Formats: sequence, C-alpha cells, structure tokens
Amino acid sequence: MSDSAPVLTSPAGRPPLVFGGIPEADGWRLAPITPRDRVHFRVDRELSLVRFREDLPLGVTVTYDAGEGLYRVDGSPGSAAVLADWVRAWCTRHGIGTVGLRAETGVRRRAPRDLPPAFLDDLCRHYGPVSLKRLQRNMSTIRLHLPDPDDLGQQVYEWILKAVAQYDEGKGVPFGAFLATQLSKWVHDLGRNAHGRTAADTEHKQQKAIAAFTAEHQRRPSEKELAAFMGQSVETLRRNSQTVATLNGLRNLQSLDGGPDAAEILLPDASEAPDEIMGEAEQTLLSHALTAACAPDPTARRDQRAGQPNVLGWATWYLTTWGGSTKTQLSADLSTSVRNMNVHADRVQRALRDRLAELVD
Repeated sequence: MSDSAPVLTSPAGRPPLVFGGIPEADGWRLAPITPRDRVHFRVDRELSLVRFREDLPLGVTVTYDAGEGLYRVDGSPGSAAVLADWVRAWCTRHGIGTVGLRAETGVRRRAPRDLPPAFLDDLCRHYGPVSLKRLQRNMSTIRLHLPDPDDLGQQVYEWILKAVAQYDEGKGVPFGAFLATQLSKWVHDLGRNAHGRTAADTEHKQQKAIAAFTAEHQRRPSEKELAAFMGQSVETLRRNSQTVATLNGLRNLQSLDGGPDAAEILLPDASEAPDEIMGEAEQTLLSHALTAACAPDPTARRDQRAGQPNVLGWATWYLTTWGGSTKTQLSADLSTSVRNMNVHADRVQRALRDRLAELVD
C-alpha cells in the first residue's frame, strides 16, 4: 500500500505494513500499552518543566500538551490521589496556581518514544500523507483554526503520535481504522478547545441540520423550518444562533491573531463632532484596547500561553461588560470553570491597564 492511498487501512489480502523493517503488528508488541494513573492540570503562569521533572518522585513522568496548555503527570496504578496532592503542594511551594486539576485512574497509554525509532519514523511518514487526504472533508473547519499549511502538517503528526499513545492493539482494530476515527473527533475538538465546548457543539449541530435540510429541499430553511427540523422552539434556536454568532465573531477578530497595533484608528475632531459620535469613538478605542490586550505577546514562544490569543479572556471581559452576561452564565455556556475564566481575565486586566494608560496620555 503506497503513501498516496486514500484510505487508512490495508485491503484484505494485502501483505502487512512494514515500518523500519518491523511488521506493524510486531512493532506494537515491542511497546505494549500499559495502565497508569494520571493527574491533569493547567497553571496560571509558566511552569519550568526542567525543575518539575527533577523534583518528580521516582517512576513518575510528566508530558505537556502545548496546544491545550495541559500538563499530564503519570504514575503507577493506585497513585492518583497521592500524585494530585504532590502536584498541588509543589505548585503552591513555587507560587504557581493550578487550574482544573483532576486525578484519573486506569488510564491505558504507551509512550511513543518506547517504540523503535525507525518503526515510529516510518509509521509517521506513511500515515501523515494518508491522514491529510482523510481530512480533506474537514478542511473548511480546519482552516478556521489552522490557516497555515505548515501548522496543519505539524498538527497532523501530533495527532498521529497521540493516536500511537492511545492505540490498544489488543482490541483487534487496525491502527489505521482507529486513527481515522480519532481524526474526525480531534478536528471537532479544535473548535471546542478554542471557543468552548457548548458553543462549538451548537454550531456543529446547526450546520449539520442546515446541510440536511438543504439536501432534502434544495434550499436553505427559514428560522421556523430549521427550529422544527431540529426539534426545538424558535426561542431556543434564536438563543443558540446568538451563541454561534458570538463564536463566529470571535473567529473574525483578526487582531487577536497578531498585529492589533498595525490597524490605524481615525478619530473625529472633538471640537466639531457631536457628543454621540465622540462617545462611539471612545467605545471604539476601548474595544480596540481590549482586543489588543488579548493578542499574543510577540516576545513569547508559540507553545507558551502568552504566545496564543487569549480568546477566553476577551469573551469574559466583553460579554460581562457589554453583553449582559454574568460569569456564572458564561461558565455554563462555555463549559469552563469560573476560576479558569478569572485566570484568563486577569491576564487581560494586566495588559489592559497599560493600554488604557496610553489612551489617557
């Protein structure tokens, strides 16, 4: 089977795939998946992985997911509660706040580095191009989050390594079939991670319903027709549509992706413009300052939290200040904790304080 094949599994009767001189099935047996306990957590400031690893108890490992800003500490089965207390104490001792810390038992994973290097290298070379072809059907969604082709290529290989870590060869499902299933799920998670689980799921359901209605009737549905098609009231549909509109508005904030200060804002002459116009100009300046305060820090690395757009901080400030929402309501809408929202909002406040001082000057 060549790398250009449009499917992820070998047809029946074909010889098994060989990576680095090792048949694929034999490669998985060289590094079998094993059970462990795991502690997941995020932090409110950068954590030194080098120091953290030096202090870890014997036999305990840590990995960092830069895309999600998530740390995962793995230990032996039965150690979840002890590990959670250890992580909490270590972070407190170093002045670091933890966000969403939780312990999980019975996690089954393998470390990709435990596989023979040549096997893993050839496996990624094979499944990389094949995965990109599989993802063509999802490309409109992917481009919203990964407009740069280089970023997409890197993300695909990260997904393959993630699948390698989770693949359980004992269940009898070929790795290619498992990867294909996970790819669709992880594409959907791009929106969930960026804008909140509820908003992304609402958009996904609405778009599927619109596509199904259009295919059946050869036209887009009216508001009343779409509500009936989805089994919702018009009021519920309108409320959900507002959620989707907010999500799309966040995506269209180009200044959050960098360069907010490059956009020139023309102000009216205060001596000639009426008070209403000046009030709108002040609101524009304030909105610009808020968006700029949520943009990535150009001095930070991309894998650091400060190097990524602070979308949750922007949503928290904007929707609680002008949108009429409370943090409790937003927490439910975005499926995140108020504490996590406060962490992101505090980052905005620190940056916004300096920008507002510049406006006053």
